[in-house]
Amino acid sequence: MKQRIITAILALIVFLPIVIIGDLPFTLFIYLIATIGLMELLRMRHIPLVSIPGLIGMIGLWLILLPDQSAIFPIGFLSITDIYTVIILFLLAYTVLVRNKFTFDEAGFVLLTTLYVGIGFYFLVETRLGTQGFSNILFAFFIIWATDTGAYFVGRALGKRKLWPDISPNKTVEGAIGGILAAVIVAVIFHLIQPFPHSLVIVIIVSIFASIVGQVGDLVESAFKRNYGVKDSGKLLPGHGGILDRFDSLLFVLPFLHLIQFI
Repeated sequence: MKQRIITAILALIVFLPIVIIGDLPFTLFIYLIATIGLMELLRMRHIPLVSIPGLIGMIGLWLILLPDQSAIFPIGFLSITDIYTVIILFLLAYTVLVRNKFTFDEAGFVLLTTLYVGIGFYFLVETRLGTQGFSNILFAFFIIWATDTGAYFVGRALGKRKLWPDISPNKTVEGAIGGILAAVIVAVIFHLIQPFPHSLVIVIIVSIFASIVGQVGDLVESAFKRNYGVKDSGKLLPGHGGILDRFDSLLFVLPFLHLIQFI
């Protein structure tokens, strides 16, 4: 626990100023941690980042993360969809060129991994660059932190029924409910201090679903690790694991908040 607290404080010292500054420094920082996240997933499947599939995946990730794609690919030139089509065809052709040493399944893994990491971190960039970007990012983080904290303490005190033992043995139904309640309380307080252009009822409903979506994101990452037989996605953050261990919920919550047009 002591190691987790120290790492969390140091990470906050590094991350918070970059979020406050925003703009290019923030975008470049997200490119860095997203690339590390991609590397963590590729490592689970024993695909080196410094390889043809790994480099193609990294290029695809960087394209998804572009905050203003129209400025990079003007009308009449290649679009992101066009380039991704080329990437898909190349990866499939590559399985033939190396005589199935790189398989169809691995090609699909690279593509899905790139989309999973890329879409989540893309919305992190878009959120910060948008109106009230800093406030909206804080809201998402507070929802996630409240959910994690509430689930942990309620689960330890009252947890009896396992939520999904095959994927995450320590999570309980009671803990999940406690996480949702904690998220609602934090969301209401946040709304009172920094009001959203929505009613309090809408904020409460959104916070409930955002907490649930965040817990699903956490379970998805747990399922990845259990499937590939690893405890943590990486070792970059002592006591916490890797980048994806810390951002797994956010990769689901921010797209959700954008898709429902809450932020």
